[in-house]
Amino acid sequence: MSIDFKTFLSVVTHITDARYPVLIRGRHGIGKSTVVYQYAKNNGLPVVERRASQMTEGDLLGLPDLDDTSIKGQKITKFCAPDWLAQACNEPVVLFLDEVDRATMEVRQGIFELCDSRKIAGHTLHPDTLIFAAVNGGQHGAQYQVGEMDPAELDRYTVFDVEPTVEDWLAWAGDRVVKPIFDFINSNHQHLEHSDDYEPNKVYPSRRSWERLSQTLATAGVKYEQSPVIYHLAQGFVGMEAAIAFNDYLREYKNELTVEQLINEGRADDTNAWVINEHTAMVEKIKQSKILNKELTDNQLQNLANYFVRIPSEVGMLLWTVMGEGEQAQNNIVNFHDIKAKDADGNTISVQEHIVSVLTAGSN
Repeated sequence: MSIDFKTFLSVVTHITDARYPVLIRGRHGIGKSTVVYQYAKNNGLPVVERRASQMTEGDLLGLPDLDDTSIKGQKITKFCAPDWLAQACNEPVVLFLDEVDRATMEVRQGIFELCDSRKIAGHTLHPDTLIFAAVNGGQHGAQYQVGEMDPAELDRYTVFDVEPTVEDWLAWAGDRVVKPIFDFINSNHQHLEHSDDYEPNKVYPSRRSWERLSQTLATAGVKYEQSPVIYHLAQGFVGMEAAIAFNDYLREYKNELTVEQLINEGRADDTNAWVINEHTAMVEKIKQSKILNKELTDNQLQNLANYFVRIPSEVGMLLWTVMGEGEQAQNNIVNFHDIKAKDADGNTISVQEHIVSVLTAGSN
């Protein structure tokens, strides 16, 4: 059974507190490395990363010490620890071993000892160093050129099969990708990544490829409108189908309703013909805009209330939850309760009474 990144981050601390190694399995480009770095940042630890697929035995054991070393007169060989191992032994770090299932068997055998005994070649990890590893194997392994991990190897880890949700990506991408890409994925979840089997030599979208397209567009300073330039750039990163959809989306993007237009300008009437997916996308944009981290003015609360009373009840529950997560949740919610709003038919409705009806509808 797979878990999303939000759940993974909530449970993995129980494993790392006990100083056991963690193995993350999942498809390419979903953010396995990113979540390791996020965990390390949250815990104030530097990351020491090594691609196991590019390592040899010497990269694990180090090189022989040239000093004349002996025990009871008999010459012996000692190995100098590699720089990454020395750092992991001398200070607390997150030791991140990526692509372990693409490594040679000799390297994987060495990682056995590192994960099992927290030492290798006579060098012992710092007591507070944490081990994370990542692979493409597991339930998706047949689609990748990776080696199988036998039961003894897997037993060295606590194993998590990760399938991140679109919401995971939206929460991460809010201020990390250009707004047109965020809004496009927010409204077209199916284009975030390919979830079926892969055809050979065909380019597919992934979370990583959308991030790279975003960085390219931001660097190039292109205008976000339908154009051959954007189409060809997008096709190179995310494939033909996603590129066509994104380019078509940009045709009307400048006319798309923004959070500011909805809450500051009171353009709730523009949403009357929306379907549930469009309302859900708007609530996500409200969340990511962080506008609810500030105390809303009376005018903003009125405009938000006029929108709130005309959306489907399930989306209303989602918006209510988002309001409760804002940094000014208490003030905004208290003030929100007292407002009388107008629905799509122009009828005046008490927000407080409408909230009761929304919550009742959500519990049925």
